[in-house]
Amino acid sequence: MTAIFAVVMTQETVFVLFGCTLFAVAMFVYIFHEPGDVDTGEEKTRQMYLLERKEATYENLRDLNFEYKAGKLSEKDYAIQRASLEDEAAAILAELETIEKTRAVVRKATRRPSGGPA
Repeated sequence: MTAIFAVVMTQETVFVLFGCTLFAVAMFVYIFHEPGDVDTGEEKTRQMYLLERKEATYENLRDLNFEYKAGKLSEKDYAIQRASLEDEAAAILAELETIEKTRAVVRKATRRPSGGPA
């Protein structure tokens, strides 16, 4: 049993292996390459985030009312979910009010006197 396991590579086999290797390298570069300048968009403030959450919570309340009226929810489930969403909305509104009060205080403190030089 001499060279029974000898591998004979034809030109087609070499071409296919080269193509697979080239494809693997291209995929590796595509997946792991980090571009230098990425546009991340505008920075979100806490107030912007809270306004988005407020809108989403109100939308969820509207959907919940619709589903309850359509008969998809029991009265108990409706009451539990509604209370949870109302609590979330109240917390969001309270935090938004705190932010607005803080901004008003800062604006008032940084405002210059309107009188001219004496």
